[in-house]
Amino acid sequence: MKKKTMIMALTCIMTFGAVGCSSKESKTQVEQIKEKGVLVIGTSADYPPYEFHKEINGKDTIVGMDIDVANEIANELGVNLEIKDMKFDGIIASLQAGNIDIAVAGLTPTEERKKAINFTDLYYNGENIIVTTKENQGKFKTVDDLKDVKVAVQKSSLQEKIAKDLGINNIKSLGKIQEVILELNNKNVDAIIVSKEAMPGYFKEFNNLVEAEAKLEDSSEGSAIGIKKSDDNSLVEVSNKVIKELKEQGQIEEFMQKATELSQE
Repeated sequence: MKKKTMIMALTCIMTFGAVGCSSKESKTQVEQIKEKGVLVIGTSADYPPYEFHKEINGKDTIVGMDIDVANEIANELGVNLEIKDMKFDGIIASLQAGNIDIAVAGLTPTEERKKAINFTDLYYNGENIIVTTKENQGKFKTVDDLKDVKVAVQKSSLQEKIAKDLGINNIKSLGKIQEVILELNNKNVDAIIVSKEAMPGYFKEFNNLVEAEAKLEDSSEGSAIGIKKSDDNSLVEVSNKVIKELKEQGQIEEFMQKATELSQE
């Protein structure tokens, strides 16, 4: 009898454990986020007006257009928002490792990135430009003039890919956009390739920096939210629903305008 009872108890434990594991594995990404009550986003808060640090009521706060979009998704899910600030080139790895739920950092859904993670629909289209110093503004009339000079870009960014595609021979890739700006302002490089939307605040802070005469062909870029690759599309679907509503109501442009003004204060 004792032996029979032990076998029955063990069977129950094994069955309960299996059901528990199965239940956990069967939960969608959205269900898991709702269960923990928080949406964890990964970003690189050095990219105004998309995401940047700002002192609000005496407290260092991460703000920006991307943060506003992420807040709307958290509201749709009925959870709080938690922001993890990190280097841009570490965001995708963090998403793959499950350390964050979504990546909101002005990410362009390139074919290479699509192999690693899933993406939502585009929520914003921006533009890339070449920036140099005032004394060198006329030096760069075409993109060919960049090939044999020092050009800085943000590491693992679309701008880095653009620089490589242009055949630039001396590319300096840096972890944060501030580092890219400072390299140019300190005259350690001759030019940089950056998002146009990120520059208004920096142009105001560093008045020796200007847009170069040379223009990048097909320089537009689209931003989407990155989500861990999975057959479960629940989080992609919820995010796309929010993005669609925000775009239809014109709120994305409002977020961008507000963030741009805030970044220049």
